[in-house]
Amino acid sequence: MAIRRILTVDNAADLAVLKQISKHVAVVDDALRALMDDMLETMYDAPGIGLAAVQVGEPIDVIVMDLAREGEEPTPRFFVNPKITWESDELVAYEEGCLSVPEYYDDVERATKVKLTSLNYRGEVVEEEADGLFAVCIQHEMDHLKGVLFIDHLSRLRRDRAITKVKKARRAA
Repeated sequence: MAIRRILTVDNAADLAVLKQISKHVAVVDDALRALMDDMLETMYDAPGIGLAAVQVGEPIDVIVMDLAREGEEPTPRFFVNPKITWESDELVAYEEGCLSVPEYYDDVERATKVKLTSLNYRGEVVEEEADGLFAVCIQHEMDHLKGVLFIDHLSRLRRDRAITKVKKARRAA
């Protein structure tokens, strides 16, 4: 396993990759599992709770996630070719952050509940319902697969402010 570099919005080349629409995965094989293992290690190291493959420069339909809180046993999850099959009309505002927009947080409205299908680490079809933080996180990560960042849900002013803040933080570091 290896820790990969996470692409960020303050770099024009990175942003061009982050804006790509990810491609469908044909098969879950050992090479894909190795990528998912690297992604999981990268996410834990960051630290974060979700990571899409495009965020490490691989624009394919893959997400890793672990919603375990500090001190809890890790519960890694893998989503290959995830698809939301239903979402509630009810929305919830949740303060989100993103490893590709480091140190910036803002409220985004998302469906409170969703149903989704995906392939797991072994390539098996999984259908499940998500609510709470799981629903927010899966919608956030699935946005990445469509080339959408959470700041794209904000006003232009707030989006520009987020990018400026990330650029300033990078220069200072």
